[in-house]
Amino acid sequence: MIVNKRIGLTILLRESLGILLLLGAWDFVVVFLYQVFHQEWMEIPSLPLSLIGSALALFMSVRNNSAYARWWEGRTLWGAVTNNSRSFGRQVVSILGGRHDLVRAMAAYPHALRMALGEVDASADVNRLLSPEMAEQIRGWANQPNGILVQLGVGVTEEATRLGIDGALHGQIDRILSDLANAQGGLERIRKTPLPIQYSILPRTLANIFCIVLPLSAVQTLGWVTPLGSSLVGLLFVVLDKAGDDLQEPFRNSPHALPMAAMARTIETDLLQSIGEQPGPPVKIENGIQP
Repeated sequence: MIVNKRIGLTILLRESLGILLLLGAWDFVVVFLYQVFHQEWMEIPSLPLSLIGSALALFMSVRNNSAYARWWEGRTLWGAVTNNSRSFGRQVVSILGGRHDLVRAMAAYPHALRMALGEVDASADVNRLLSPEMAEQIRGWANQPNGILVQLGVGVTEEATRLGIDGALHGQIDRILSDLANAQGGLERIRKTPLPIQYSILPRTLANIFCIVLPLSAVQTLGWVTPLGSSLVGLLFVVLDKAGDDLQEPFRNSPHALPMAAMARTIETDLLQSIGEQPGPPVKIENGIQP
């Protein structure tokens, strides 16, 4: 996730530069053919294109709102993972006598979760935190984060039985694991259910067609200045489409994705410090991007 506004603006400009040059080249071809060779077939009335542009802008706004809703829901669910992980660590320390293997397994859980959601390899963090016994028990699981939750539930039940803990307290801890499972299910739903094709491909297709036709309508009014005006307007629509595309996949390995590595390391730090252990080094912000 981009956390430095100045560097973020540079990234956005760099990502848009190629599109701007392409639009400018096409606009120059159009104005050259119209002004030099007087290609009158290029004279397209501006009113229909203005109406199409307004409708396209409205459509892309609806799509971008849907994309941002996915991004924000992903961040909200990661917040639930953070809060419930901290609550689990506190309950283990205060009720179960501080079983370090359970706390460390919970610290490994967000790393396994981000590995399951995104295109990253966090196996080193998971193996570093899990006990050899639990790592062996979840080996081969198709859904390793869920495997960790299952083993945590088994470990909590064993410890509660050994200590003779009241069923209400045991149920309180188990409820935290259920809330974690619910949050994970929500994250997996976002990961496995992309936006409908009408929201993902159609806006880009329409924006490209609009950018191709736009200079044909503007050249009779702007003349040689067409590449300046038409390119900037076309760039606006293309950037709007790209913004929606960046936000609709919040777990994609890109500068615009959620900072899952940083959130997982924050959870790990909070949990390990509660049992007096040293967490891994903090995730560094590189080039204004927090991974």
